[in-house]
Amino acid sequence: QRFMAPPVSGPRELWRRRRDVRGRMELLIMETQAEVCRALAALDGGAAFAVHTWERKEGGGGISCVLQDGHVFEKAGVNVSVVFGQLSAEAVQQMKSRKTLKDKDGKVPFCAMGVSSVIHPKNPHVPTVHFNYRYFEIEEADGTKQWWFGGGTDLTPTYLNKEDAVHFHRTLKEACDKHDPKLYPKYKKWCDDYFYIKHRGERRGIGGIFFDDVDSPSKEEVFQFVQSCAKAIVPCYVPIVKKHCHDPFTPEEKLWQQLRRGRYVEFNLVYDRGTKFGLATPGSRIESILMSLPLTARWEYMHTPPENSREAEILEVLRNPKDWVH
Repeated sequence: QRFMAPPVSGPRELWRRRRDVRGRMELLIMETQAEVCRALAALDGGAAFAVHTWERKEGGGGISCVLQDGHVFEKAGVNVSVVFGQLSAEAVQQMKSRKTLKDKDGKVPFCAMGVSSVIHPKNPHVPTVHFNYRYFEIEEADGTKQWWFGGGTDLTPTYLNKEDAVHFHRTLKEACDKHDPKLYPKYKKWCDDYFYIKHRGERRGIGGIFFDDVDSPSKEEVFQFVQSCAKAIVPCYVPIVKKHCHDPFTPEEKLWQQLRRGRYVEFNLVYDRGTKFGLATPGSRIESILMSLPLTARWEYMHTPPENSREAEILEVLRNPKDWVH
């Protein structure tokens, strides 16, 4: 009853692993999925989450929760996956570009788990939000294991609201500061650099935090940090939705939202590491990987907003990231 569906590893296996980080991480992603889905469903009031459990024949599976065509949300997806097996040659090569791996005949046993979400509201004055928190473990040819955590939470508004930006970033900073005051500025910059659409010369949104391949100071300490970040998702986003979900908007503002959604699609399909890794992993559930794409988007030829407009204002921030908390 705590979760949206029975856990992928099964209640007995999860209970057996309840004290090690791998088991606690699976509990955390299940709890995060349920907490976010219930908060969003209560806000929407018009549609419920469809819950699909799926199995991967190579090992593991997942739970996909998707709400579509609600009163507040056009599409909101919150997915959990717990998969294991052998990395594909393509995935091994992708990983070798970031880490030193000792494979055996190109084979690397792995376990990966995470919770991932993208929420696309109907109202252009409510921003899109994305979060992902994950744990990865591999076994090298000599039997040694490498592990690391990754994740983050970031906001993509159609129009800039400075109060919302400050609230969002301040909430994430407070979660980071519980562990080390150096983390927020480091991961805020990483977020601005990662969600960069090179061919457009602009960021996908106004950022947040992002980190990957984190394996120090210790497994327990990194897990505690990830847990704090996951607990900050609802408080950093839900108040913004409540504040703006009934704001009036014009057809022109809706059009601008559709154009910004096009940019979102471009980043996710061209640059996003998680999307590319998922598509390169045998047995992946394509519907879950592409859940991040909106129901609707638009591309117009040579569209340029008027100078000094609210559309031009958000573009300026996307091209030149700002410090929102100092």
